[in-house]
Amino acid sequence: MAAFHRGLSETGYVEGQNLAIEYRSAEGRDDRLPVLAADLVRRKVDLIVTTSIPSALAAKSATLTIPIVFEIGVDPVEFGLVTSFARPGGNLTGVSLMNVELMPKRFELLPSWFPRPG
Repeated sequence: MAAFHRGLSETGYVEGQNLAIEYRSAEGRDDRLPVLAADLVRRKVDLIVTTSIPSALAAKSATLTIPIVFEIGVDPVEFGLVTSFARPGGNLTGVSLMNVELMPKRFELLPSWFPRPG
């Protein structure tokens, strides 16, 4: 959260001054996510930020108009969050680390990073 707040302040947004953040947690109970997402929609927030597939899917189901930004570790196309990487469509966008999917490519690149001696 400290990095998130630091990044916001670097772009001129400071919580309590020109920004209000509505925090929600399902406390590990994904079945609560739709209710939490619906509450944010009722409050007419300007943006929803999620950090898991279940929370992103709950937010997507709750609104077609409020922008949703996700940070996940898997392919968002595969899970139905966006239509494609090039053109996500809808009101969702975000960052996907895709560690598992990219690992074979990273191994292919290793020789270029560490050339063999001689």
